[in-house]
Amino acid sequence: MMKKTNAARLLDSKKIAYELVEYHVDEADLSATHVAESLGQNVEQVYKTLVLRGKNTGVFVAVIPGADELNLKKAAKISGNKSVEMVLMKELLGLTGYIRGACSPMGMKKPYPIFIHETCLNFEYIFVSAGKRGMQIKIHPKDMIACTGAQVADLID
Repeated sequence: MMKKTNAARLLDSKKIAYELVEYHVDEADLSATHVAESLGQNVEQVYKTLVLRGKNTGVFVAVIPGADELNLKKAAKISGNKSVEMVLMKELLGLTGYIRGACSPMGMKKPYPIFIHETCLNFEYIFVSAGKRGMQIKIHPKDMIACTGAQVADLID
């Protein structure tokens, strides 16, 4: 039996349907591309969670397709900032309760503003980290948006 993560418990509490999916972790390659290959899924449906800090608004989260790069200018504009930067890896656990390679947009220590790339709506389901390396949550994008209050936005080039 897989141990439930904070993200899974949050979804349970809101009675949102999802599936926990395990995969083999490669500590040398924590990329979403590797996760997608391990799951046998299209990398466009495997989303990565990035934690940023804006000069005006503070910490926020961007959830984007795994193989894509975040456009920092678009992230700044959509989050109401002039400029943004990725938080330092050493800050991640303290801010979110999660480690690199296992950062879920759901069940973080604090309810940060979340922005998810608009392509998520093209899919019946997407994968996001369950909050533990080796575990993903398969979920309908609209359910994840409802759960997190995420704003759908254009975040990549």
